Amino acid sequence: MSLLEVRNLRIQFVTEEGETQAVDDISFFVDSGETVALVGESGSGKSVTALSLSRLVPTPPARYQGGQILFEGKDVLQFSKRQLQDLRGGKIAYVFQEPSTSLNPVFRVRNQIAEAIHLHRRDVQDVRAEILNILDLVGIRDPIRAMEAYPHQLSGGMQQRVMIAMALACRPKLLVADEPTTALDVTIQAQILNLLRELRKKLGMAVLLITHNFAIVSNLADRVLVMYRGKIVEQGPTQEVLHHPKHPYTQALLACIPKIGSMERRLTTIDHEALARMS
Repeated sequence: MSLLEVRNLRIQFVTEEGETQAVDDISFFVDSGETVALVGESGSGKSVTALSLSRLVPTPPARYQGGQILFEGKDVLQFSKRQLQDLRGGKIAYVFQEPSTSLNPVFRVRNQIAEAIHLHRRDVQDVRAEILNILDLVGIRDPIRAMEAYPHQLSGGMQQRVMIAMALACRPKLLVADEPTTALDVTIQAQILNLLRELRKKLGMAVLLITHNFAIVSNLADRVLVMYRGKIVEQGPTQEVLHHPKHPYTQALLACIPKIGSMERRLTTIDHEALARMS
């Protein structure tokens, strides 16, 4: 049995302007200890899919039309409020792309990590020691200073490490990293991605990496899911998808990656009208 299995999930948004099918009959799985990348451009339905795993998509305006989200064999769509509280953070944790907006600016780092521990790990006796341990685990060199800091006193890379520390404080079985490096410079991006790889191995948790960038998944993900217009159009082992893409959209996404040494002056763009005719 997979840790997470999504079956025929459909999510629609209903607004005054009309109805939008954000997620359209998708199915996929994530096994314990593996990293799966969900790849697609902005607006393809990646983040809605990620948030739906613990029913964080607000209803309304969203509407779960059908399907199942099975976590450890139990359907999240049938969970009570209490079950959802235990699931969110405790078993499925999130790291988002903008740490500066995810962290509370008026509380010190220690207060924010302590809150997560109090909610989901009531057996921890020495919370301060556990906070220092977690900050050290995510590679913060001076955990005492970081623990006492407010978010604005930390760099973007440090803030993202704190966000990862908050997620790990609950010892989740699945970490959902939604564009975790978008707001960071290239050097820091590499550090955060390496950190996620090391933490997965060390803690044995599964990772669902949400990204629009194929270039960052080749050394991180075991499998890739390609999402386009609310559908998963291709999935498979990472190297197979990267080197032998079958769907025209996957081929177009890969063609958009700039190549070092290329003499082309213009970047490749995706012809959505042509793709629509092929669908």
